[in-house]
Amino acid sequence: MDPDEIPTLASLKRVKVPDDAAYERRLRDLQLRLLHTQNRLRDSADVGVCVVFEGMDAAGKGGAIRRLTGRLDPRGFRVYPIGAPMEAERRHHYLWRFGTRMPEHGEIAIFDRSWYGRVLVERVEGFATPAEWQRAYEEIAAFEQMHLDDGMVLVKFWLHVSSEEQLKRFKEREADPFKEYKITAEDWRNREKRAEYEAAAEEMFARTHTAAAPWTLLHGDDKEHARLRVLEVVIEHLEARIAGLPEAGAD
Repeated sequence: MDPDEIPTLASLKRVKVPDDAAYERRLRDLQLRLLHTQNRLRDSADVGVCVVFEGMDAAGKGGAIRRLTGRLDPRGFRVYPIGAPMEAERRHHYLWRFGTRMPEHGEIAIFDRSWYGRVLVERVEGFATPAEWQRAYEEIAAFEQMHLDDGMVLVKFWLHVSSEEQLKRFKEREADPFKEYKITAEDWRNREKRAEYEAAAEEMFARTHTAAAPWTLLHGDDKEHARLRVLEVVIEHLEARIAGLPEAGAD
């Protein structure tokens, strides 16, 4: 996709899923390549990496994050699952709690939900006033640019899922004792506002997709393809940024 072309949900297409053997081979190859890239990143004096995951409930964000981090050196990354702010965090500007979690140079920070909640869930559920979430677009742009100027690599994903597949996964979670914790009454309420969330997402893409920090939209119905594509995109961003750095272990 042209980095200047704003992505839309209508542009999402189903992709043929690789067979199990091909998927596992490709997954291993990409995870090994990312590990090597992480080793080079660790020795960098001025590069940090931030990977943001947003998307519909049950779109596969957790599974994608597990594959992304599955073979990495655990000393070099952190995953932040973002929920409602704690009482102490409410005393600050909403971006404060994200600023305190930005990666150090040489490290990777992964956000499962992010500052974009202000223009998504907080907008749709009425937790932010219209003035607050409309103002947030400029605040987010300034926040991201500040970190980009400091050398950060910012990778942003939206994982989507069809209404039919989402319903199937919700029911599977309810029936599985190992997954039932993933489904709550809030998930069902959010599903009823699907059209509102999609409209908010479309505006978010239009107003926050830039060449330096583009959105990558993935069809979460095809979980295996989405997981592989997440790895590919992160690797592409990192390799482009650290192309001039020496190989890990080089003199």
